Amino acid sequence: MDRRLFLKALTGTACSVAAHPMMTTVTLAASDGSAPLGDHRLVVVILRGAMDGLDLVRPSGDPLFARYRPTLSATEGPELTGYFSLNPTLQGLVPLWQAGQLGFVQATSTPYRDQRSHFDGQDILEAGTGLDVPDGSVRDGWLNRMLQAVPGLRAQTAFAIGTEAAPLLQGPAPVSNWQPDLRLDLSAQSRLLLDHIYHDDALFREAATEAVSLTESIDLSQMDGAASPRGGPLADTDRLTDFAADRLRQDTRIAAFSLNGWDTHRNQQGAITPPLRRLERVVLRLQDRLGPQIWDKTLLLAMTEFGRTVAENGSKGTDHGTGGAMLMAGGALNGGRVMGQWPGLDEAALYERRDLMPTSDVRAWAAWAMRGMYGFDRSLLESSIFPGLTMGDDPGLLA
Repeated sequence: MDRRLFLKALTGTACSVAAHPMMTTVTLAASDGSAPLGDHRLVVVILRGAMDGLDLVRPSGDPLFARYRPTLSATEGPELTGYFSLNPTLQGLVPLWQAGQLGFVQATSTPYRDQRSHFDGQDILEAGTGLDVPDGSVRDGWLNRMLQAVPGLRAQTAFAIGTEAAPLLQGPAPVSNWQPDLRLDLSAQSRLLLDHIYHDDALFREAATEAVSLTESIDLSQMDGAASPRGGPLADTDRLTDFAADRLRQDTRIAAFSLNGWDTHRNQQGAITPPLRRLERVVLRLQDRLGPQIWDKTLLLAMTEFGRTVAENGSKGTDHGTGGAMLMAGGALNGGRVMGQWPGLDEAALYERRDLMPTSDVRAWAAWAMRGMYGFDRSLLESSIFPGLTMGDDPGLLA
């Protein structure tokens, strides 16, 4: 049975399963030298579980915000624009904002509407399609379709925990797997035996050789500053980030992974703090590990499947909504801005009088990033990589 279909059937636990840490991945794409990707690095972070964009970047300048969220608006965060403020957990990102290396998009969403399923929302986000409900007509992810459009590109995919490819990278472009908690230690004799067993089987011979070479080339315990497997609550995040940074310092140009835990139906003030800390950690650790020269050529896009309700619920949390937010960071970003058209919080301006009204398409921001960094033709982006997308005007994402 297909695992995602099986999990969808578990309706009683669907929300928690869709945002479970067992789903997190790291995905990498590297150039063999012939692909025209230049020196820019693109990092895509999927925030699984429907991050509350109104808690990430708060419209604290609107008195309606406190009325909708008497509990969730009680703590004050750093001012960004005089109207928007930052969640106080992300205080460590303020220097990036001041340097123009941090930005946000408010009131954005995929074309997915109304049913508010984590699984369908994530499928739409990672497939990059304009379908309201996934129907199987597009089976590969937009990152994989991007790889297919670049001659000479090779891809490597690594799972932090788990064994299946992320939908973001599913498709004909080749990928590889890496599990940070699984170490393959083979003696010289064992390697000779492995070579002998699979010598006449091209498929398994190539896979075995690649597995051994990956474990030989990447030993996270020996990486400079890498976290110990038992180094605290952020150790897993550190391992994912360090692995990505190590490759991005070399020939890798595109990295993607997932951060989970954003499904905050209850006690959101406490529940959203750990994932926000992980997100902050990823940004700051990437900046540190990449160093100024590579960080200045890097753009990070953090996106989620949909937003959450404008009003907090009776459990001091929020429920599945529509319009959400994106976080962007990196030295390549023209930041220090809250981008997108803000629709307001008046009840008549809300989607179905309950959700933030989406005024832009998440895919358009990713498309403009890819066009600016890698020079993809607009028609290719709108027809093949993001089928059905209308990109609109250039938002000027790059510095």
